[in-house]
Amino acid sequence: MGISKIKVIGVPLDLGGNRRGVDMGPSAIRAANLNGRLRGLRYDVEDAGNLAVALPEMGPYGDRRAKYLAEIAATCGRLAREVRRAMRAGFAPLVLGGDHSIAIGTVAGVKSHFHDRGKRIGLIWIDAHADMNTPQTSPSGNVHGMPLACCVGLGPKELTRLAGAPPMVRARNVALVGVRDVDVLEKPHVRASGVRAFTMRHLDERGMRAVMEDAIRIASDDTAGFHVSLDMDFLDPVEAPGVGTPIRGGGTYRETHLALEMVSDTGRMTSMEIVEVNPILDTGNRTANLAVELAMSAFGKRIL
Repeated sequence: MGISKIKVIGVPLDLGGNRRGVDMGPSAIRAANLNGRLRGLRYDVEDAGNLAVALPEMGPYGDRRAKYLAEIAATCGRLAREVRRAMRAGFAPLVLGGDHSIAIGTVAGVKSHFHDRGKRIGLIWIDAHADMNTPQTSPSGNVHGMPLACCVGLGPKELTRLAGAPPMVRARNVALVGVRDVDVLEKPHVRASGVRAFTMRHLDERGMRAVMEDAIRIASDDTAGFHVSLDMDFLDPVEAPGVGTPIRGGGTYRETHLALEMVSDTGRMTSMEIVEVNPILDTGNRTANLAVELAMSAFGKRIL
């Protein structure tokens, strides 16, 4: 996409899940020298600071099937507008979470920017979880388990319509990479949606290179480019202990770098977000440091 300018946007939201601490993710990632290291790659980096978000202590969660729905929708709406403004000004947004519900706002903003130009986008979702629950299927009511469903048009209208008529992204242009923890009632959504899911078994059998070749092709087919949504729980907890929902059996350090190096090689990444860094569960800011390393790979850092 010829990226030369990056806008860093923090969204310290932790209303989407049960475990507190991901609201500190943006600060932890910045403390790992994200902006300085990106400038070392010769990018013009501007940091927009953090969006104002509601706290769980500020009020009741409302409908137990979709907790804090109104507050999350408001935050995602603000984020969508911020992302759209950044892209209009020629910046590639790099959004720092917060829990994964913020992806609804990021994708809404990217979709709106390209829709104004008569173009569609693709989506590569790198995650241990499918994130395709709806309020009717979620066992917890936590919205951080619903954002991919919302992006393809399934879920509460307060979220699915943030960028106009749904879907934000056609399911056939979505690749879900690394999934290994899917709720029982969520599985039919994944199977029927048209989203292409690559489980950890696919990675085990075929390797990251083959899987990412397919994922990039899917997200690039008749699109202007693709957004990358990286949940740090894709990685095995041995590599990334400080995440909101750790699930063993995940990606390795080098597999994840390879995935993002391949993304960079295409020149088709429009935007990126990194979510679910939880410093409370971390040791020595290790997970945030890894998040910065992975962002560097996505934005072009190479070994030689």
